[in-house]
Amino acid sequence: MTKWDGKLHKIDTYRWEISPDYKPGMRVPGIVYASDAMMENIKEDQSLEQVANVAFLPGIMKYSLAMPDIHWGYGFPIGGVAATRVSDGVVSPGGVGYDINCGVRLLRTNLTEDEVRPRIKELINHIFHNVPSGLGSEGKIIVSEKDLNHLMVEGAQWAIKKGYGYAEDLDATEETGCLQGADPNAVSAKAIKRGMPQAGTLGSGNHFLEIQIVKEIYDQAAAQIMGIGFPGQVLVLIHTGSRGFGHQVCSDYLRVMEIATTKYGIHLPDKQLACTPIQSDEGKKYLAAMACAANYAWANRQCIAHWIRESFVMIFKKSAENLGMVQVYDVAHNIAKLETHHVDGKAVAVCVHRKGATRAFPAFHEAVSGMYKSIGQPVLIPGDMGRVSYVALGTEKALAETFGSTCHGAGRLQSRGAAKRSRRGSDIAHNLEARGITIKTGDVAALAEEASEAYKDISEVIEVADRSGISKKIIMAAPIGVIKG
Repeated sequence: MTKWDGKLHKIDTYRWEISPDYKPGMRVPGIVYASDAMMENIKEDQSLEQVANVAFLPGIMKYSLAMPDIHWGYGFPIGGVAATRVSDGVVSPGGVGYDINCGVRLLRTNLTEDEVRPRIKELINHIFHNVPSGLGSEGKIIVSEKDLNHLMVEGAQWAIKKGYGYAEDLDATEETGCLQGADPNAVSAKAIKRGMPQAGTLGSGNHFLEIQIVKEIYDQAAAQIMGIGFPGQVLVLIHTGSRGFGHQVCSDYLRVMEIATTKYGIHLPDKQLACTPIQSDEGKKYLAAMACAANYAWANRQCIAHWIRESFVMIFKKSAENLGMVQVYDVAHNIAKLETHHVDGKAVAVCVHRKGATRAFPAFHEAVSGMYKSIGQPVLIPGDMGRVSYVALGTEKALAETFGSTCHGAGRLQSRGAAKRSRRGSDIAHNLEARGITIKTGDVAALAEEASEAYKDISEVIEVADRSGISKKIIMAAPIGVIKG
């Protein structure tokens, strides 16, 4: 891919602007959060051009935004955020992505590294066999079409009713694990066929499970509210989404949007930004189908969390309650949400596209659950395989500047193909083991795609998000065990 050579204006230490006069048709500026060093890497692909292209969307408000983990994606850059007016704006599946509600769930325990590390291989093996994973993997839940209809509407609540977890988990989940407005009638038969066998599966690619230990606590008071109190405490991180079901929903509606873009006379510089007015029949149906996929993902992570708890119980011979296996939070990383934000002093109903970005609402925001009302919404930011992850909090500055959004991870430096051509999966596995990280996968060769070197340094990404004020870092954790599909 050719290097981007457009013009950038540096606003301050961590913000860069692409002026609307860069391309005729841009309705708003592009704003990118990055350090000087990171910007040199960002220019290596065409993700900045995508930031400029997103600024063409009808109804876009204030800016086309990119978080510090920005890299090239489908239509929108990954790390892209855009808010469009509900009244006259559009919704674009490219602003959500194929893996609808790919997201992260974090569980804490009261176990210590000294208690877990001697049994880490046994624990990882048990979880690997208890949680179905891998490309095309099928779940151990038998889901009928009728069940799937309930799952699409109820999300994580469906899983709780089936006995997978606790009602308290919902209080520690974005949208309580159920996005309103889901309508199974908006979902194709093909998506339903793909979704039925995959409920409760990890999948492949960059999806993973990690057993982590707390390495640093930057804000002890906030961490205590999350139930995280000491270095060496063991956490469990789950990273997956809506699997083939969400992918099919996206594929189906991209075809719908291509027709709608022409039908409604919308002119765009990239056909991958295909979109439709939010208030149109096509827009309403996409949002209803997307909500079904978002709810599928929340149910998916709910079931996986339950089976992880089961594995801990089996290995450590204590109940989940005695092990302190409480959910810290669950967030979506790929989603479009109808929200109200203040723009130029006025409350405006908008559709916030977050593609590879995390909602980051501050303390006392009405959407923040009661347990976190005083500190703000937890933001879960996983590193790549083998590097650290972070827990942060949403801020007032994020609400003011980025429609309450921040980064979602490290962000790729290399495509999966390039990563696989330049290293061997077996070498990655040996390197991880040498560093004291137990790895279990059904496809050793595929580990090369997710090597740490294929990603930006997550700590640099977090530094930009923290210092720019769009999220506040609270905890850093490091893996001691990893499961990849």
